[in-house]
Amino acid sequence: MSTSTYDNLFNIIEELVLHHSPSGAESEIDRLLLQHFEKIQVKAWIDRAGNAIAHLPGKDSTRAIAITAHKDEIGAIVKSIESEGKIQIRRLGGAFPWVYGEGVLDLLGDNQTISGILSFGSRHISHESPQKAQQEDKPLTWEDTWVETKLTTAELEAAGIRPGTRVVIGKHRKRPIRLKDYIASYTLDNKASIAILLALAENIKQPAVDTYLVASAKEEVGAIGALYFTQNQKLEALIALEICPLSSEYPIKDGEAPVLLSQDGYGIYDESLNNDLRTVAKELGIPLQLAVLSGFGSDASIAMKFGHVARAACLSFPTQNTHGYEIAHLGAIANCIHILQAYCERDWGQGD
Repeated sequence: MSTSTYDNLFNIIEELVLHHSPSGAESEIDRLLLQHFEKIQVKAWIDRAGNAIAHLPGKDSTRAIAITAHKDEIGAIVKSIESEGKIQIRRLGGAFPWVYGEGVLDLLGDNQTISGILSFGSRHISHESPQKAQQEDKPLTWEDTWVETKLTTAELEAAGIRPGTRVVIGKHRKRPIRLKDYIASYTLDNKASIAILLALAENIKQPAVDTYLVASAKEEVGAIGALYFTQNQKLEALIALEICPLSSEYPIKDGEAPVLLSQDGYGIYDESLNNDLRTVAKELGIPLQLAVLSGFGSDASIAMKFGHVARAACLSFPTQNTHGYEIAHLGAIANCIHILQAYCERDWGQGD
C-alpha cells in the first residue's frame, strides 16, 4: 500500500483524535464531521439521539444498509466539587485511572474548557497515608484519585464545571505518533473507524442500495445512538466498524489483516453477511482474520440482540492496548475501507 495512503489516513485520524467527544458531549466532533461531509457534498445531519449521519443514495432506494462507527470516546464525569479546587470524578465507559496516569485532563465546562491534573498523591509516604496501599497491594481506583485545578469554587462555577461535566485526556496528550506503518494514540477507539466512514463517504460514488454512514453517539455507555437509529430506520444489514483487542487469549495477529467477528459478549453475528464480507475480501486479495471475543460489544451486536436488525456484522482492525494508548496498523484500517467500498457497490440481492 502506498506511503501517501498511510500519510493521509494518519493525518485525518490525528484531526479526529484532537477533537474531544466524550459520551454525551460530542458537539466538537459533530461540527468537524459535518464540515467534512459538506466539503465532499454528501448530505448529512445530526439526529435527535446525537448521531452524525451521512446518506448515500443507492441505485435501489427501496432497500437500505448502514455502516456505523461510534464517535464517542471513553473518559470520566465529574461527581462532586470539593474545596480548594479539588474535583472527584468517576469513569465514563471503560476508563481506568492507571491507564491515564497522573497528568493533564480537560474538563469540558458549559462555558469554558479548563485543565486539571489527575492526581494520585505523593510517593514519599509511609503506611500512615492511604496512598501507600496503591504502591504495594491494591489496584488504583477512581475513588483513590482526584483532579487538582487550583481554582476557586466561584471560578469553577463561572467555567460551568458541575456534577455531570465530562472529563477527557488533555488535548496535547492525545496527539498521535507514527511508528513506521502504525499509528499510536489515545481514542483510536473509535476515531480511526470514523476515518473509515469519511473515506467511504468520499470514495463510494453509487452504492447498490441506500447506504447510511452513521457516526453513532454514546456507544461506550450502551450503544444508545445506534439503538435509536436502528429502531427508526428499516435496514437489511448493519455493519459496525470497531477496534479488535490484541491479546494472548484470542488467535489474532497484529498487522494489515482486518478481523471479522463471529461472536462477542452480546451474541452471534449473521453468518450470511459475514460470508458476503469474506467473499469480497477474498476477491480483493485482502487477508481476513476471524475471531470470537468475550469482553466486547459493538453497535451491530447490540442492535441485533434487541431485534432492531436481522443481519449484523462487525469488521475491525487489530489494536494493542485497547481503551488505553492504542496502537494499530494503518494498513488494516485502509483494508477495511477497501472491503466495505466493494461490498457497498455490489448488489447482493434481496436478503442474500
